[in-house]
Amino acid sequence: MNIKIVCVGKLKEKYFKDAIVEYQKRLSRFAKVELVQVPDEKAPEKLSAAEQEKVKELEGQRILNKIKDKEYVYVTAIKGKERTSETFAQELKDLATYGHSDVAFVIGGSLGTSQAVNKRADELLSFGKLTMPHQLMRVVLIEQIYRCFMINSGSPYHK
Repeated sequence: MNIKIVCVGKLKEKYFKDAIVEYQKRLSRFAKVELVQVPDEKAPEKLSAAEQEKVKELEGQRILNKIKDKEYVYVTAIKGKERTSETFAQELKDLATYGHSDVAFVIGGSLGTSQAVNKRADELLSFGKLTMPHQLMRVVLIEQIYRCFMINSGSPYHK
C-alpha cells in the first residue's frame, strides 16, 4: 500500500518530527509512507470570514496539486465520521483488497480545509470534536495508521 499524508505548513518541532520518523520506520514493513508538506498561507491573526475562505482556497489548491486522481482520499475534519480503530483498520484493509492501494490523507492548516478539498475527499475522517494543533494531528494520524496495520496483522500492539 502507498500512503501519502499531505499537510499544510512546515513541521518545526523536533519531537513531532522524531515521532513521525519513528512511525514511518515502523510502517515501512507494511506500506510506503510519504509525508508531503505544502506551504501555509501567511495571514494575520484576525481575518474576516471572506479572508479566511481565501486562505483556505489558496492552501486547498496546493493540497489538490499533490493528490493524484487514482488516490483514495481521507480528509481530516471535525465534522467528519468518527470511527473506532478497529473500524478504521478494516476500512484500510478493504481498500487494499478492492484495488485502492494508493491512499492519501489530508491535514489542513489552522483554518481547516477548503470546500474544494472536502469535495475531493472520498471520506471525511474525524478524530473527535476536540481541536488539536495541526502539527500534533500529524503524529496522531500516523500512529493510528500504524495501529490499523498492527490490528490487521493480529499484533498485540492494540490493547
